[in-house]
Amino acid sequence: DLGRLGGLSSFIYYVLGKGLCEIAAMSVQVLAAEMAEVELKDVPIESEPKAVATSATTPTMEPIVKTGDPSPGFLTPNTKMPQASAMKRTDPQQNGGEAFVNRDGTVAEAPRLKKIQFADQKQEFNKRPTKIGRRSLSRSISQSSTDSYGSAASYTDSSDDETSPRDKQQKNSKGNGDFCIKNIKQADFGRREIEIAEQEMPALMALRKRAQGEKPLAGAKVVGCTHITAQTAVLMETLSALGAQCRWAACNIYSTQNEVAAALAEGGFSVFAWKGESEDDFWWCIDRCVNLEGWQPNMILDDGGDLTHWIYKKYPNMFKKIKGIVEESVTGVHRLYQLSKAGKLCVPAMNVNDSVTKQKFDNLYCCRESILDGLKRTTDVMFGGKQVVVCGYGEVGKGCCAALKAMGSIVYVTEIDPICALQACMDGFRLVKLSEVIRQVDIVITCTGNKNVVVREYLDRMKNGCIVCNMGHSNTEIDVASLRTPELTWERVRSQVDHVIWPDGKRIVLLAEGRLLNLSCSTVPTFVLSITATTQALALIELYNAPEGRYKQDVYLLPKKMDEYVASLHLPTFDAHLTELSDEQAKYLGLNKNGPFKPNYYR
Repeated sequence: DLGRLGGLSSFIYYVLGKGLCEIAAMSVQVLAAEMAEVELKDVPIESEPKAVATSATTPTMEPIVKTGDPSPGFLTPNTKMPQASAMKRTDPQQNGGEAFVNRDGTVAEAPRLKKIQFADQKQEFNKRPTKIGRRSLSRSISQSSTDSYGSAASYTDSSDDETSPRDKQQKNSKGNGDFCIKNIKQADFGRREIEIAEQEMPALMALRKRAQGEKPLAGAKVVGCTHITAQTAVLMETLSALGAQCRWAACNIYSTQNEVAAALAEGGFSVFAWKGESEDDFWWCIDRCVNLEGWQPNMILDDGGDLTHWIYKKYPNMFKKIKGIVEESVTGVHRLYQLSKAGKLCVPAMNVNDSVTKQKFDNLYCCRESILDGLKRTTDVMFGGKQVVVCGYGEVGKGCCAALKAMGSIVYVTEIDPICALQACMDGFRLVKLSEVIRQVDIVITCTGNKNVVVREYLDRMKNGCIVCNMGHSNTEIDVASLRTPELTWERVRSQVDHVIWPDGKRIVLLAEGRLLNLSCSTVPTFVLSITATTQALALIELYNAPEGRYKQDVYLLPKKMDEYVASLHLPTFDAHLTELSDEQAKYLGLNKNGPFKPNYYR
């Protein structure tokens, strides 16, 4: 086999070399003919090699391998090829054909190649594309790029039409139509994503096994408003396995994974959400979740407070049957405390955001990984050497700053809280006011949960090409409304990426129109969300099953014992082994051997 391979390579080497010589010779002949204005006639060339020999048969020729010859030179036995050392002669009577004279006196004609046609001889594949063709190609490439980035957090069927889901009549395979999503046909894709997420959410899967027989949420009617992603789907299906009925809407107009919403609808869940909703669609979906004849929710799971706000505004009588609210965001918790302070909070509420498992894991570690992902997918920016200002040094800000610093960025921090500000300084970041660095920074990231952190004055002073984005829940941190004026031009670059162009040509790069970057433009680590989702599930179970009088009409933190339980459910993933206190050690510390190990006020 090795000999055959070597012979084949020698043959290819010979034919290619001879072919190139023929091309050069042809070019010279054509040039000479044009100069002499001599008309050359095509000479027919036989495609098959013809042997001219004095003997009856062409003898078998053995190759000779020269020292230092890089070509193998091994030929298969009985291969009828010219000998490497044979004398070559050109017979003018044969129109420049070449022949090889062997040692025994026989003459063999070399294999001939057909003439190669050039571009001017009507070869279509050598023609240059027309302008229309180039435009079409450019458009297709641009569209492919847009689709790939647009589908970063969601599978997107390019064949979807622009018809609003509100105008479609869709039903799942069982004939149920109590949902409103983009495309029910994407359910299979969504199911695969949910199955992937289940592998990274061990605590929820363990909770299903441990509590499925007891059905602690039997009779619960949960109305939810969160990000509808594969991770949320695992939570919803866990709640269902524990006995709850669920109706769901999205808390963000860009974060919904359409294929996951389709899988949930196919599974019998009433889901009202799709990626790219308008503001009117957003509130319509929430209303469809709540306002259903014959169905009264008794539990609320909210992210941002919009669902709670809508029920207070439109259906306040529903709170008579609602047992509790579980809220997981800074913005939503702030709204709950405002209601409580005003005496308008008429049901118990659980502040999941400030539980240790949410603050220390979801906010910190999730944002530490997802901030880079979101920026890379949307802008392809290189972080090394870039000057970045992070507004707010809470847990989200800490995660963002740590990731950017590790990538070599020069990071500034703005902060109002002296304790967080001192932490930023101790972590090696320079504490500044936004006005001091706004002209020089390359990236501005908001992480405060506040409003009007980056106002029009700062946007006007930014350098050309500055990237502006938000990692907080709400879209109020960047004053995007002030940019929608006639003198500024908006140019869509790709999905969730806009150029806002000033009259003098300066432009900034605005991501997700000022909404949450990571869930709008990329994805988030599933394992970290498992911690948050398990905390939410336990908070629902606690409020739903609590005896009357345990919780009053106020905002509560998740009991420390539950925080520790959530953490313990995730330890087996790392093959981690907890140390147990001895009786003497537990007595010395004044603790129960089984916890809780920290006081409720510990943060």
